[in-house]
Amino acid sequence: MPFGGYREKQLAIVALIVSMIIWSVSGIAIKHALVALPPFTMILMRFIPSVLLMLVIGLVRRKHSLFCLQRMELKDLPLFLLAGFCQPFLYYMLETYAYDALNSPTIAETLLSTSPLLSPVFAAILLRERITGNNIFGILISTGGVFVLTLAGAENYSIGSYWGVLLAFLAVSAAVIDSVMMRKAPMRYSALSFVFYTQVISLLFFIPVWFWREGPSALRAIEWSTLADPSSSLTTALWSVSYLTVFASVTAFILFCYALRQIGVTKANAFNNIRPVFTAIWMFLFFGEHLPALKWVGIGLIIFGLFICQKREKTDKS
Repeated sequence: MPFGGYREKQLAIVALIVSMIIWSVSGIAIKHALVALPPFTMILMRFIPSVLLMLVIGLVRRKHSLFCLQRMELKDLPLFLLAGFCQPFLYYMLETYAYDALNSPTIAETLLSTSPLLSPVFAAILLRERITGNNIFGILISTGGVFVLTLAGAENYSIGSYWGVLLAFLAVSAAVIDSVMMRKAPMRYSALSFVFYTQVISLLFFIPVWFWREGPSALRAIEWSTLADPSSSLTTALWSVSYLTVFASVTAFILFCYALRQIGVTKANAFNNIRPVFTAIWMFLFFGEHLPALKWVGIGLIIFGLFICQKREKTDKS
């Protein structure tokens, strides 16, 4: 299926930037949520409302192509099953255990930011997507910038279990496969439809895991009485979950899905490299975290690499 026209590509880039800004805050929100909520309980509290929200939006905005909700055809079920299994379900599971197996969160963040490196491989093999020299060169520069940004000033470079490295790359592979499924999904499905069905399927996988790992006892253990205190950790956690629900799980996913289907897997996933840039800026502005000169060099490399990756070659007509 052909990529969109010039105007659609410009809108796609704006959508990608907005989605990355939203996701760059997700890590901070998750950290606050996990102070008062068990991990799988937090995931369910995030995705059940997001599915219901998308259902309401889809039923209300039936005539808007981006937000309408189409009925899934049975022949497309395998595609949605694979996408929903890969992300959020498999990605979140692998990501959690990768963090646990790796000694340094910095190393984990760096490894989990390598999806742009794997995207051209999956896109070329599964989609026959044309990969240009600018794509590869830009991704390498941008990914190098991610390593500089995340590792600059880090004190602990020990890796820990090499199983953690494997789990991190499996998590990244799951996320890239989900991106490929977004691209393969028939264009008759809106972005909201794709995200809605994949999250419903992910929930079907998550719920048994929740019963196995935490279950109803986790809900009973939450100190619900502290909700009366606006400054309690539980109140902060629920505000964080609300952000993750409305913005990270719905808005950003829909924008990313729309953009990816306009410009392709390789170019869209390259924008994942700017997530740590925005996170570093938020930490600098709101938490006073120092940004040494080397981190600014990393930010510059990321932005320059993205510019190269999106630049057309003279023979590139897409």
